[in-house]
Amino acid sequence: MESDAELVRQTRAGRAQAFEELVHRWAGRVVALCQARVRQAHVAEELGQEALLRGFRNLHTLNDPERFGPWLCGIALRACLDWLKSPQNRPIRFSELDPDLDPDQYLPASADGADAALEREDDRRRLLREVDALPDECRQVLLLYYYQDHTYRDLAQILGVSPATVNARLTRARKLLRARLEACRR
Repeated sequence: MESDAELVRQTRAGRAQAFEELVHRWAGRVVALCQARVRQAHVAEELGQEALLRGFRNLHTLNDPERFGPWLCGIALRACLDWLKSPQNRPIRFSELDPDLDPDQYLPASADGADAALEREDDRRRLLREVDALPDECRQVLLLYYYQDHTYRDLAQILGVSPATVNARLTRARKLLRARLEACRR
């Protein structure tokens, strides 16, 4: 298996398939990073694609091919920040649409013997809501870890921190998430 650095060199030499391999290796991580930042799956997909395209177009600016992953993740974070700064992308709260509307009236009423699938979906939504409420660095490392199932060393390279920092962030994220979920159950 060729290293990222070798694939960068091959891409610069005009071998497009080399960049396809880099996309295959990094697309999931880039999208997970974007998801952690913008908190919208469909937007994260688009921003991930944008980051990969920017990476391809600007590959000539990469000074150290060994640092391709962190460089690409930096591009993805900048794409997310650009998107977040755009006034047209400001989230609109349901209450801003019409303060007299009750959002609960649009949720399906649960029957007395609620179906297990409906309960699982409620649990999943609650979990995602609580993950979204975590501080950025905790949410980011948690989503990257569980989306991609990478080692701490991989995450350290992606985030540009040490594996010990990844461990500390994951530990903190899990602790915060556990506490938030316990508070929801009360």
